Amino acid sequence: RLRSRPGSVLELYVVEGRGDARLRQLLAVAGERGVRFVHLPAERLDRMLPGQRHQGVAASVRIEVLPQHLDDVLDGVSGPPLVLALDGVQDPHNLGACLRCADAMGVHAVIAPKDRAVGITPVVEKVASGATESVPYVMVTNLARELDALKARGLFAVGLAGEAEDVIAGQGLDGPLVLVMGAEGGGMRRLTRERCDVLVRIPMFGQAESLNVSVAAGICLYEARRQRAARET
Repeated sequence: RLRSRPGSVLELYVVEGRGDARLRQLLAVAGERGVRFVHLPAERLDRMLPGQRHQGVAASVRIEVLPQHLDDVLDGVSGPPLVLALDGVQDPHNLGACLRCADAMGVHAVIAPKDRAVGITPVVEKVASGATESVPYVMVTNLARELDALKARGLFAVGLAGEAEDVIAGQGLDGPLVLVMGAEGGGMRRLTRERCDVLVRIPMFGQAESLNVSVAAGICLYEARRQRAARET
């Protein structure tokens, strides 16, 4: 939040007696951006955040909402859009990790259905390590209909399925793309699967039969970025 929207940080609270390099770096960033910070006893910080593992730092922030309509996001994108669709990820740790991967790979937006997916929670924010501040997470009423709308905008819908014949590296991913991932255990729903232009799989070389959804998302998004970089050179 300090890096992306420092104007929304009202005040920073830091536990007394901590002077490690990471904290010094944080306070330096706060100072550069004109954010006031206050040192507090550990007991007071604990009372401010009961039951939370705050790691010695907290902030009072102004509530701000990232764009909630996908068109608003994509209208401002230069170059081929890259969207991650999560069909019903319900574990907040998985969602946080997916958002972190999305941020690292320059995804323009992550979309999910409202009816069977986790929203942004404190656990999601913590696991995402700041990605909830930079990657719009758009929850839609009907994911299948949203995929139709993305395809109408020229995005190619690639779904990940373990039984698919084609492997991810053999599919062209360097154009406008929506990568579709299924939920933990159940995978994609039928209507979501039917909206995909192609289904691909990640080749597995060990004993494991499947990957965590965030790990799979990271592999696929990296392949998309790798192909885009190769095209630009």
